[in-house]
This record gives sequence, C-alpha cells and structure tokens, in this order.
Amino acid sequence: MDDKPVAYRASLLHFTDDPAWNDNAFQWHEDGLLIVRGGRVQAAGDYHQLVSDLVPHAKVIDCRGKLIVPGFIDTHIHYPQTDIIASPSSGLLPWLDDHTFPGERAFADPAHAAKVATFFLDELLRCGTTTAMVYCTVHPESAHAFFEESDARNLRMIAGKALMDRNCPSYLRDTAEGGILESERLLKKWHGHRRQMYAITPRFAASSTDTQLRLAGELAQAHPDVFVQTHVAENRDEVAWIKELFPDARSYLDVYDRVGLMRPRAMYAHCIWLDDHDRKRMADTRSAAAICPTSNLFLGSGLFDFASADAARMPLTLATDVGGGTSFSMLRTMNELYKVARMGGVHLPAMRMFYLATLGGARGLQLEGTIGNFASGAEADFIVLDPHSTPLLTRRTAQAGSLEELLFAFAMLGDDRAVAAAYAAGCLVHARDAASLTKSEAPGNH
Repeated sequence: MDDKPVAYRASLLHFTDDPAWNDNAFQWHEDGLLIVRGGRVQAAGDYHQLVSDLVPHAKVIDCRGKLIVPGFIDTHIHYPQTDIIASPSSGLLPWLDDHTFPGERAFADPAHAAKVATFFLDELLRCGTTTAMVYCTVHPESAHAFFEESDARNLRMIAGKALMDRNCPSYLRDTAEGGILESERLLKKWHGHRRQMYAITPRFAASSTDTQLRLAGELAQAHPDVFVQTHVAENRDEVAWIKELFPDARSYLDVYDRVGLMRPRAMYAHCIWLDDHDRKRMADTRSAAAICPTSNLFLGSGLFDFASADAARMPLTLATDVGGGTSFSMLRTMNELYKVARMGGVHLPAMRMFYLATLGGARGLQLEGTIGNFASGAEADFIVLDPHSTPLLTRRTAQAGSLEELLFAFAMLGDDRAVAAAYAAGCLVHARDAASLTKSEAPGNH
C-alpha cells in the first residue's frame, strides 16, 4: 500500500455522537479536506486549516460540489438472497418456504457462491456500502466464497454460515454439533484475517434446536470478539410459532438471552414485536437492533417502534435486509425509514438517519474508532455523494437552505446514482464516472 498522503477536497461530514442525544454530534466542513495515508484517516477538517499540513506536491483530489461522508454500514443483509429479491409472497414464513430456501440450495457449489458474492459486493459498493453484516447459507462453501471475494477487495466485512438443524428443508439442514464445529473452523480461518470478521449465525430460533442454540451461546462466550447475528420478533406469525417451540421462554428475545447470545457485538434484526422488558435487556447487554424498514414493509411484518426503543436507549442501526428488503441502497432505505417513523408519530431528522447509517452502525458493532467516522487513525472507508446526480436531485438541492435540508434531499430522492465514488482503506473501489475523479490540484493553489 502506498504510504504517500492523498487528500480529498469536498464538503465533509461525519458524526461523533447520536444527534438524538447531543446537539453537537457532528462535524461539518463546507470546504473540507480529508487526508488519507496508509489506508487510514490522518486528518479531517477545514481545507484552509489543513492544507499546510500536506507534504509538498501531495496529491489532492478535487471533489468540490460534492459531499464526502463515511461509507455506509449495512448491519443486516443476506448475500444468497440476491437472486430472489422482489419475489412475491403473502408473508415472511411463506416467502422463506417458496423462495428463500430453494434459492439457497445452490450455494453448496463454490463456483455459484463466488459468482453471486462478486455481484453482491459490486452492488453494495455501487450503493456506497463499504461494510455489511452478511448472512451466508448453511454451506461452509458459501462463507468461504464470500470472504475470499471480500478479502480480495480489502473490504471490512462481517459474515457467517447460517446454523439450521430443524424446521427447514433437508438439503439445508446441518446438525447441532456439526454446524457449530463448521462455524468454529470458519471463524478460526477468517475472523481477524486482514479486514474480515466472523459472525456466529443461528438463522432464527425456529430453525435451531435448543442444543444448537446452547452450543452457539457457548461458542459466543468463548470468542467475545466474534460477532453474533440473528433475527427476532419480525412477524406476528413467527412470534407465535416461537412461543409454541419454546413455551418456557419469557419472550422470543429470551430464547437467545438464556443461552448467552445477548452481548456486545450481537446484532438482532427487526425487533418489531418486543416489549419494554426486552428493550431494556437489549440496552443492558449492549445488543444492537438492525432496523429493516424496506423488508418490514415489503413482507407486511410491522412498523418499528422508535419512541419505545429510544426510551429504553436501545442501540440502533440501519439495514437493507436484502432480499426481503427491496434495495441495496442505504439512501433508499432511509427513505422508507423516515416513513415508518412518521407512521409511528416520530420525525427522524436526516442527520439522525445518516448517523444510523454510519457511526450508529459502527457503534452497534462495537467498531467505533475502526470505521464509521473520520477520527484520526480510523480506516479510510468513505463515499462521495453527488447532489447533481439526477435532474430532480439537482433542482431540489439547489434550494437547500441548510445541511439538514441537503441530507434530507439525499435521503428522500437519492439512490445508487448519487454515489459518485466509494473508497475502502483509502483505495477507490467504485467510481460512477472515473473521469470525474481524476482531477487533482497542488496544495496551496486556492
């Protein structure tokens, strides 16, 4: 990796806290400079204050007229569901049976898994997502294929093999002990390998026996720096089914809690049908919720309760949940997030939506300081957003009288076209128009 500093001049925004609780939660430099060296952030601030810190003849990429923010962090997404996105169904459980499970069968083939992983990561980067928490299938081959492709691009990704030893087709079924042993082998190979990280992944409580969940909890306790990901309280029919399967559990969430799967670095998708006791347990254990608005609307699962979650101070993050979710774009996901909140009587400022998609995701994953903002020494994962990417966005942002209005326009009107470029560890990994990114300037000339 080239150790020479490279600087990017643009409007610069990142967060230092949750805007819901802190009025000074962000840093915005209208004429900003982001200095990257050795794949990490060296400095971020006002152009005229930092330009003198550059060594003579350092390269400055001129992105004026655009907005640089940290790369988006998608905390819940299924790469094997790429090809079944937008599949019609009457609800979550039929959708799994009719589309998801049959589609995942092919991932026993490493060549197929690698082909889908390549497209999946291309699509994430095109939409400005530089980190994701990813579900693979039950097949170890699917996890190896994903990590190999991610590692080749030097992306910061988290993924895990699904654990399923019941209530699924026989062709997707592992065993309680065998699934855990396969997970342990995968985490020993991939967790901490360069920028790859592993997640212990019981698909959802209905698809794992008590024994498998208990063994997953033991594995999680033995490896506290490894992640946990699963689903909880997504759909009322699912919640009722869990009650039948686990009659002694206080709630759906308690099924996981009693086996030791609630802890820092645990990510719970959906969290719609929780009660106040559950929300307090989420906060007390620092387990994070992945809010999945497009998926919840598409499958008719319900509306996330922002007011109750905030009252409990639950750690919150944002996720697309492809393929139940209908877009890889975190900007389009913000659009649906805002509407879900409004239906519950809550107004979400754009500032908070961008926080949830960046530093909020990093905090939920216990990765603050590594990704999610431009703190000195953080990995240089960032994206360049173009307010002139579509005629309508151009027209609307021209009328924006504040940073909040600009961000809100991106959230309501933006999509993958708004992402001019994405960088991972300081390297360009996506460019909408490569020619527009090659203009450089010598420091001190303006």
